[in-house]
Amino acid sequence: MSSDAYDPGSEGAKMAMAGAMSYGDYLDLDTLLDQQNPLSGAHDELLFIIQHHTSELWMKLILHEMQAAREALIARDLPPMFKMLARVSRIFEQLNNQWDILRTMTPSDYTTFREVLGPSSGFQSYQYRLIEYVLGNRNPNLLKPHAHVPEVHAKLARELERPSLYDEAVRFLFETLDGHDRDIPAPQLNHPHQAVEAIQERWAAVYRDVRAHWTLYELAEKLVDLEDYFRRWRFNHVTTVERVIGFKRGTGGTSGVTYLRKMLDVELFPELWHLRGEL
Repeated sequence: MSSDAYDPGSEGAKMAMAGAMSYGDYLDLDTLLDQQNPLSGAHDELLFIIQHHTSELWMKLILHEMQAAREALIARDLPPMFKMLARVSRIFEQLNNQWDILRTMTPSDYTTFREVLGPSSGFQSYQYRLIEYVLGNRNPNLLKPHAHVPEVHAKLARELERPSLYDEAVRFLFETLDGHDRDIPAPQLNHPHQAVEAIQERWAAVYRDVRAHWTLYELAEKLVDLEDYFRRWRFNHVTTVERVIGFKRGTGGTSGVTYLRKMLDVELFPELWHLRGEL
């Protein structure tokens, strides 16, 4: 070894790790890196698995942030809540960038291992479903793919029984503008959020006098920002699927691109989008 080779230990870096907490120990890397187990000999299957593993990890963080943001909103602890919502938007931006990597897989590449997936599909991701439920896009029919895992089914069912993040934002909106809670629309628990005229009227009032309602305005824009990135993620998903499998049925039995295109029309916070035409 050259005597000129840089030695980080000379500047204090710990080089002898026996008996100490190492990077690999803290992250439990052996366990993490042992979870990618391709079922075929196809080169691109590892890419496919890592794409979905990392997506699920980011979704775990999204849920961590959104559930904490909802609790902060309930407690009216708004500055941390704004930071959490901003972080969720950035995570969706990261998820959007991941599609660019998956798009390097061609239809020919995918056909070399698609059959080993069986009926498994991202459609069955319970974390994705829980994200939608927390935000307010609640379809109880989509509990069915999780009936075979009671603890997962119960977790999703519990979420349907409590107000969504958007329901809590609406409660804050009405309490702040009206000064009482008797006219607050009931939470929309067991179906996708439908636009309510009274909600839109109050959000519109916020946008017409931003200076007087700055906190509500900031909340509204944080929610729009989040949905904007979420929509881009959905769009990139559709484009990637069409590029790789065309209009074939998905492995989970959905109509594939046709089903995903329907999802592009879903609005999480419809009043915040519809009011823009009034201003």
